[in-house]
Amino acid sequence: MKAHQRLTIAAAYLAPALLAVIFLRIWPALSAVHDSLLAPRATSYSFENYTYIFTDPVFLQSLLTTVIYSIIVNPLQIAIALALALLMNAAIPYVGFWRALVLLPVAIPQSVSAVVWGVAFRPDGPLNAVITSVGLEPMRFLTSPDQALASIIVIVSWIGVGYWMTFILAGLQEIPKSLYEAVRIDGANRWQQFRYVTLPQLRRPLTFVLVANTVANFLVFAPVQILTQGGPEGSTDLIMNEIYTRAFISDDPSSAAAATVVLVAVVLVVVLIQFRLMRSPEDVNA
Repeated sequence: MKAHQRLTIAAAYLAPALLAVIFLRIWPALSAVHDSLLAPRATSYSFENYTYIFTDPVFLQSLLTTVIYSIIVNPLQIAIALALALLMNAAIPYVGFWRALVLLPVAIPQSVSAVVWGVAFRPDGPLNAVITSVGLEPMRFLTSPDQALASIIVIVSWIGVGYWMTFILAGLQEIPKSLYEAVRIDGANRWQQFRYVTLPQLRRPLTFVLVANTVANFLVFAPVQILTQGGPEGSTDLIMNEIYTRAFISDDPSSAAAATVVLVAVVLVVVLIQFRLMRSPEDVNA
């Protein structure tokens, strides 16, 4: 087979994926940048939309809320996922059943999970029924500015922890048993085995989970929109909800496009920092 024939066949196989990347990724991204540089009723490019959003206290508060949310939810989800993966990797009875149970929320759409948790978090819902039954004051889960963001974190973590656990569990099962046998012979206890064998061997899976989890949590939208619409008092107004509000409620697509570009830039910076921090010593010395 000639070279040009091989190239034609390869291009035919790659064409659907390339078209999907171009029309579903590259084109929308370029369109967002274009729209963000066009102010309403303007015919030339400018940074007016960026000046506007960075002087808008609502957008700045949304950005701050998103950063605080991410700082809390990312380590929380990864720590729980890692703990569950270690547990599910142990020889416990009915381990297949427990793995399926932990993974079950992943199969439920975020919108459905949000509705279910919305019922549970109602002032007269089952959670408050349990709380009041032991003599405590009922909680204002979704109606209190001090509790609403924590409630969203609980919902998102319930959905995501099982998903991230599967990747860490797969990484655990790839670690050679001989490494643990060697350090046990040297007298290492369980903590030392975890620190010097498990964590270094999980560097790549943990890097993927950290980055993917960070991106996913920056893009959280459904639970906020369904349950709080960014309230109360803007306490759950994450940046994706703010972008939606600007584009479809306030009819301001230009500033929504600028906010989208800012979101992408923030995510890229955070991801690059994470990749740098998670590099192995071999990668650093290479």
